[in-house]
This record gives sequence, structure tokens and C-alpha cells, in this order.
Amino acid sequence: MLAEALEHLVRGIVDHPDDVVVRDKQLRRGSLLEVRVHPDDLGKVIGRNGRTASAFRTVIGALAGKDGARVDFVDVDRRR
Repeated sequence: MLAEALEHLVRGIVDHPDDVVVRDKQLRRGSLLEVRVHPDDLGKVIGRNGRTASAFRTVIGALAGKDGARVDFVDVDRRR
């Protein structure tokens, strides 16, 4: 559920919504949501001084509740 919510939010602000992929990795310390976006959209997702990324983390943290979840943003490297 968290991955789908985050993907929906990220797709709403990027120029290349088809390149957005959110993976939910279960680690010992909890859930890690890895967001991959087009390199041109990385700045939009992170925002000025990280404000947009922080807002995403706040929303996902509120949805996750006591379990919590970490969010990492990664750009898609087309050459690989």
C-alpha cells in the first residue's frame, strides 16, 4: 500500500511518469521504499534543499504509522 501511494504522488510531479518505479524492500530495520525516476526528474523529486523529498518522507511516515518506512530516491541510468 505504501509503495502504491508513494508512486502515485511521485508520478504527479514528474515529467516522465512512465519511468517512475517504487520498490518495497523489507529489511531487518523495517521497510525501505526505493524510488527510481528519470534523471531529468530527480531534481523535481528532491526539491530545493530537499524539501519535496522531506515532504514525501513525512507523508509516507504518517501512512506507515508506528512501523515506519525509509524512502530513498535514485535516478534511472538508461545506459545500463
